[in-house]
Amino acid sequence: MVESPPVQRRVMLGNEAVARGLLEAGCRVICSYPGTPSSEILPAALELKREYGLDTYLEWSVNEKVAFDNAYAAALSGKRAACVMKQVGLNVACDSLMSAAYLGTVGGFVVVSCDDPGPHSSQTEQDTRLMGLFAKVPVYDPSTPEEAVDMIAAAFELSEAEKIPVILRPAIRVCHAKQDILQRPIASGAAVADFRKDPMRWAATPKFRYLLHKELNGKLDGIVHEPKWSQGFNKNPMEAAGRSPVGIIAGGVPYVSVLDILSDTGNESVPVLKVGMPHPYPRELLNDFCTRCDHVLVVEETGAMLELILEAFPHVRGRNTGHVPKEGELVPEVIYDCMSRFFSDVGGPSLAPVMDEKEAALLKQVGPVPRRPTLCPGCPHRAAFYSIRKRFPKAIYTSDIGCYTLGLNLGAVDTVLDMGAGLTLGSGFYQAYHQDGREKMIVATMGDSTFYHSGVTALINAVYNQAHLLLVILDNKTTAMTGMQPTPGLGIRADGSPGGVIPLERLVRGCGVDSVITHDPYDLPGFMKALDRAGEIAVEGGVSVLIAEHPCVIAYRDGLEKKTVTVTDACNGCLLCMQRFECPAFELVPGEEKKVRINERLCSGCGVCVHVCRQQAIECA
Repeated sequence: MVESPPVQRRVMLGNEAVARGLLEAGCRVICSYPGTPSSEILPAALELKREYGLDTYLEWSVNEKVAFDNAYAAALSGKRAACVMKQVGLNVACDSLMSAAYLGTVGGFVVVSCDDPGPHSSQTEQDTRLMGLFAKVPVYDPSTPEEAVDMIAAAFELSEAEKIPVILRPAIRVCHAKQDILQRPIASGAAVADFRKDPMRWAATPKFRYLLHKELNGKLDGIVHEPKWSQGFNKNPMEAAGRSPVGIIAGGVPYVSVLDILSDTGNESVPVLKVGMPHPYPRELLNDFCTRCDHVLVVEETGAMLELILEAFPHVRGRNTGHVPKEGELVPEVIYDCMSRFFSDVGGPSLAPVMDEKEAALLKQVGPVPRRPTLCPGCPHRAAFYSIRKRFPKAIYTSDIGCYTLGLNLGAVDTVLDMGAGLTLGSGFYQAYHQDGREKMIVATMGDSTFYHSGVTALINAVYNQAHLLLVILDNKTTAMTGMQPTPGLGIRADGSPGGVIPLERLVRGCGVDSVITHDPYDLPGFMKALDRAGEIAVEGGVSVLIAEHPCVIAYRDGLEKKTVTVTDACNGCLLCMQRFECPAFELVPGEEKKVRINERLCSGCGVCVHVCRQQAIECA
């Protein structure tokens, strides 16, 4: 192993800092499923592994529960281990988390769950702190990337001392912030696997789970009364006998914003209590602060965890009193408005404007024009969705989580619930209509990575219960939305080494599907014929699967043929190419309201649009 460099500082992305923190703490096993805002953590750890010649085991797991269980097994063998996911991914691993809290651990075990207030790329704005409260495991809530590194070290020590899983909850502004981080030596992580059999614990029956629950409660009581676990992360600025007319409680990213606003407006004297370890709940600390302040504002993302527990104090304000929005990310300008309204209501200090009227007007004037997200030029999903809508205009379109959710824009997505629900909702719709003696065409769409993640069991259920539907698996040979991670179908592991190949078609047939067709959606006429065949089988014989196979134009750009596409004078300005096919490479000719041209900088040269134009005004060479 290459020795770590001498202590120095380096500007790092927050997720790179988290990866560094895990390895500095001697983490030997890291398992993850990609999901924004957590996706960069495992690749960053992989780069460090290569740089220093580490033997750390890194894995892209097939889903978050698998990632949790694999890492947890390493922790049970005595090694330090971590699993990494986004906040909704923890839902998938929740069953394991709840049980692991009771069973405990041997080696340090840290669950990195990255929250997405906003949400920017998630189904929900759920708060992992509340998941920690629910599962009864400690939670660290970093305010900065560097603090995340410090908390990781504390989390592993706490996990090993109390034999309990620990959650680190960096929100998106920690994950994607940049900060100069102190580079400490990377620990050797010398523990070797040594699982000690103890069926009474690791395979405990319900009777003994009661005793383990009691033991867990005792651990939490001990943790909350042991200052070393939260010291430096929970900070009370009030002196022992001090009082203040106003005070603020904050944690995570909002804490930093609150301090900045108070500093910028000359109100540094307002006390701010920091809660960096919200669970186990620091009741005495918070109660003491609230009794010393006449009025208190709680600024927290994204739930109202602290505020709910402080409801016994009528002078506490926050989300439940309307002083803090109940949804959306608490960006600095939102927090500024919250603090200003709070101070105005309770007679606190006035906040000076952070910018004058001229600056505000200029900022508004140069602000970007909103543009809805759309599939990339040349994306094979666009051709697939266009064909689906064309062939089955009256179908119910159930879809899933991924970049192909943008099939919404092409009118071929009606539902998006969570990963795997494209199939489960599809089969559910079929049964609901069939119960009434009515047959409804159902077309479910799902990406290849999502199918491996949670589509297999859904497909088995649909076949088993004799649903009649068409599943189109959009196979672009990568996990495109979260950063081009490999799928099990490629047989490439996280570090690029060969893995077992799980072919999609073989897996689908193994789920009991007899009708499996594979076709390239770029061949629009042929793909529509394949849809016709697959649709007929779905109506008559049950579940039919069409694999729309074409590589992602971003992940495989160097290996794809690019054609030259032009619009001729035959264009009559119907705008079908822009409105129904919605390719970003088409644009209006300046000065001509309904004349279309190709933006060569955006065009991928796929040539699919040739088959879309009704006027045959698009040529391809």
